[in-house]
Amino acid sequence: MAKFPKDFLWGGATAANQYEGAYSEDGKGLSTADVMTNGSHTEARKITWKNPKTGETGYVPMAFGQAMTFPEGAEPAVLDGYYYPSHTATDFYHHYQEDIKLMSEMGFKCFRLSINWARIFPNGDDAEPNEKGLAFYEKVFQECRKYGIEPLVTLSHYETPLNLSVKYNGWTSRKLIDFFVNYAKTVMQRYKGLVKYYLTFNEINMMSLSPYMAAGILTDDAQSKAQGAHNQFVASALTVKAAREIDPEIKVGQMLAYGPVYALTADPKDQLKALKENDATLFYSDVQTGGRYPDWILKKYEAEGIELEDKDSDYELLAQYPADFLSFSCYSSSVTTTHEVKDTTGGNLSLGVKNPYLKTNDWGWTIDPDVLRIALNQLWDRYHKPLWVVENGIGVKDQISEDGKIHDPERISYLQQCIASMHDAINLDGVDLMGYEMWGCIDLVSASTGEMRKRYGFVYVDRDDKGEGSLKRIPKDSFYWYKKVIASDGEDLSD
Repeated sequence: MAKFPKDFLWGGATAANQYEGAYSEDGKGLSTADVMTNGSHTEARKITWKNPKTGETGYVPMAFGQAMTFPEGAEPAVLDGYYYPSHTATDFYHHYQEDIKLMSEMGFKCFRLSINWARIFPNGDDAEPNEKGLAFYEKVFQECRKYGIEPLVTLSHYETPLNLSVKYNGWTSRKLIDFFVNYAKTVMQRYKGLVKYYLTFNEINMMSLSPYMAAGILTDDAQSKAQGAHNQFVASALTVKAAREIDPEIKVGQMLAYGPVYALTADPKDQLKALKENDATLFYSDVQTGGRYPDWILKKYEAEGIELEDKDSDYELLAQYPADFLSFSCYSSSVTTTHEVKDTTGGNLSLGVKNPYLKTNDWGWTIDPDVLRIALNQLWDRYHKPLWVVENGIGVKDQISEDGKIHDPERISYLQQCIASMHDAINLDGVDLMGYEMWGCIDLVSASTGEMRKRYGFVYVDRDDKGEGSLKRIPKDSFYWYKKVIASDGEDLSD
């Protein structure tokens, strides 16, 4: 079995809103994630709100793909009597040295993490950055460098400063372009020489499913989503431009949520439906990585009466400063059909038709051993730019055994299939793949459900769905397995 490239960036990934905690410490402002409650596989998370004029309070369920409506005058707010997982999460803020040391023990070459925008600019539109926030991440990156770990930094991972959401309706406003670029420049200048790789917006295509989570938008309609996406596209291009001016060594990538959609049958109508559903996701990378709006989306906007607030220079920027590489999350595939079916299953923030050939996990996610090879081929053939798997993993109900250890063979089995799939894409298909970052490498809060019991990590964290526990870190069996995988450059996948 041929090895992965010698410079392959093995590692893991996290997000501040699910992992960092310390939501109000050292000058950090509130983010859109800080007003989201916990939920479960069967109960949606909630966004709590308050009407400043009337004092009335309440919440809006956050169900992906279903429109949210806030009452008139309501503003997202932290309320008494609710549990907000982001407030402590698994407390990386106070455990970063311990956690990065654990990553180094596994042999990590790379650690993907996000900067919480509101920790740097508490209101998003502040004139000056928060020095304590800048200093924290500087210490984190220095700790990574101490162990030879390359940081991969997401600038906006499901967190928008709450003030920007309330004051400007998030990314529907073009003003956020300048606020974001100022933030990006501040960060890139401060961490010049410490951070080489940046991503702008995590899973930018989640705009279509949850504009609040993706962009701090309170109006869940087609016009708002289209404008929010456009503004983020322009901000990304300007960030690429700024990076080249600050340090030519910096590379700025796109981050897309992608799981191939399969047609259930050979019926041409099913095939066309699958094609269009894949296109609806790839539109975002056609613009941010490909550099132009595809014709079909412009026709769609015209038919729906969507008119973008834009400038001619926007499109020049998109063409001149596309993403340097395309990173993506990929957990499973999905199935679609035009025919009536009874069996459905879950997925990463979505539902779909059950694939009769594949098994599912406890949350209904399809386990597809070929999904990464298929996705990598599709993206490579379409863009011919370097690719990077920056999220992939499986949520499992891990338990501490009587021997005090965590045995997670289901996770190891899943990852064996995924790594073999990447190996084939590289060695048999010629795909240019930069690295692999397993999602939630140290246990964190699930974004979709707000749970802790849906665990992804190589390291168990003693924390439960009610926010209780010692936060003690315990390596799982997969910790030692992944260490062996990295040491062998992906050659040894044995149990």
